[in-house]
Amino acid sequence: MTPKERVNKFFNREAVDTMPLFSGMGMVTIQAIEEMGINFAEVHTSGELMAASAIKTAEMFGLDGVVVPYDMCTVPEALGRGVSLYADAEGILYPTVPSKWATLDEVDLPEDFSGIFDQGRMPVVDDAIKRCLEYEGGKYAVGGWVLGPFTMGGQLMELDVLLKGLRKDKERVTAFLEKMTDLVITVAQHYQELGVDFINIREMGSGTDLLSPRMWKTLIMPNLTRVFDSLKAPRVNHICGGTDLIVSMMNECGAEAISVDQKNTLTETREKIGDQVLLLGGFDPYGTLVQGEAADVEAVIKGNVDDGVDAVWPGCDIWPDVKKENMEAFVAAVRKYGKAPTAAVGRL
Repeated sequence: MTPKERVNKFFNREAVDTMPLFSGMGMVTIQAIEEMGINFAEVHTSGELMAASAIKTAEMFGLDGVVVPYDMCTVPEALGRGVSLYADAEGILYPTVPSKWATLDEVDLPEDFSGIFDQGRMPVVDDAIKRCLEYEGGKYAVGGWVLGPFTMGGQLMELDVLLKGLRKDKERVTAFLEKMTDLVITVAQHYQELGVDFINIREMGSGTDLLSPRMWKTLIMPNLTRVFDSLKAPRVNHICGGTDLIVSMMNECGAEAISVDQKNTLTETREKIGDQVLLLGGFDPYGTLVQGEAADVEAVIKGNVDDGVDAVWPGCDIWPDVKKENMEAFVAAVRKYGKAPTAAVGRL
């Protein structure tokens, strides 16, 4: 199978030749960037470089998919919050939002979000997606991603403002999050119209490390459900942090796949969601691929497979400054242990 065929059949829960090796979060590596002769800051400002760095990483390590963009600031930037790109910094610094709204009184959002795709770096992302889709006639599966409504709100104003507002100004916070849901839907639908092979909604800041299950059910679940109801398959529901207590509710939001990180108990999640939903997860990419040793990587990946995942995904973005030998060990382990069928996907 080609990489794209493997991922597309996987999401259709059709038998594949081997477990696909891809992610719904950034997978660009410093090895690819250095081979291109550029610095990390440059990949965020050019559709050509963004696409080339994603494709170069896939080619160097034998991945089945690519994902762009790499930072969380493109939508806030397009809404006028600005962006700090750290163009002159050495090493790896991701862009940040320099001017979040400090209070709900400062919030100024357009009635219609359709105009944002001409603003900031949104055209850069569109260009990168198109280049990835066209590469060698569509060799790789191309993923698109958007922050979930609550996490998107946290890029426009500090999360503690929202959380405090739930106690003192619940009506306006609820209305703000409903508006964030409209924004997420607009962006995700736009990426689907461009032709991405799957869409990942990353409600990263809503795990039970921060929100109680009760709050998740009332604050997060209705908005996520509305997002997934508005999108076409394949759809992924990704949440970082603790998710054991909310994974059944995550499953009720309507996505074909659930993505979790290393804090999740995969065996329990598989029991809760059954065999009809794809389970993606759930190793620590920084601890395993940056801080760890190559000799230990195989055991981590085998553990994920043994615990019931349908595809091994990192719990969040792969930090670009990975050790080359660790990345190679990660890929080799997925290929080695991914030959057997999983709960939701058979093998040819």
